[in-house]
Amino acid sequence: MNEPTAYGRPAGHATAAVEVHTPTPLAPAHTGPLVPMHPGAIPSVASIVLPDGRVVTGYAISPTQPEPLAAKPAVSRAAVNVALGGVGFLAVCGGLLLLTTFVTALTALITQLITLAAVIFGGYVAVQIFKPGEAKGGNTFHIRKAVFKRNHFNG
Repeated sequence: MNEPTAYGRPAGHATAAVEVHTPTPLAPAHTGPLVPMHPGAIPSVASIVLPDGRVVTGYAISPTQPEPLAAKPAVSRAAVNVALGGVGFLAVCGGLLLLTTFVTALTALITQLITLAAVIFGGYVAVQIFKPGEAKGGNTFHIRKAVFKRNHFNG
């Protein structure tokens, strides 16, 4: 009793009348005189002829163009940064080399000044000690040969 029919409905049900819609072809539109326009201002219109002879006219959908990529520089930014870092490092090394040279020269100068001061001061002291003929200050004692006779000092 409920067996499906060829249309997929169970038997015993009322079937509705089927309406068939047949599209009517469009009449070609008569256009007025064309005014020349800039090609980029109006999208292009395309017409397609279907197999049954109908013509469908509409705007062509152009595929979306990706954004143009920014032009890549010939050298990457990382390479430029590394190169600038190397230049800075060389400048610092040159400065450090000059600094060490300056410190070495300053140390040699101070050493020579100390040596010169020691020589001058030492020479002055040596001249004062070994200076002949002058009294050097303080008490002078002249020791003569003393004669002792019978426990009596004759000086």
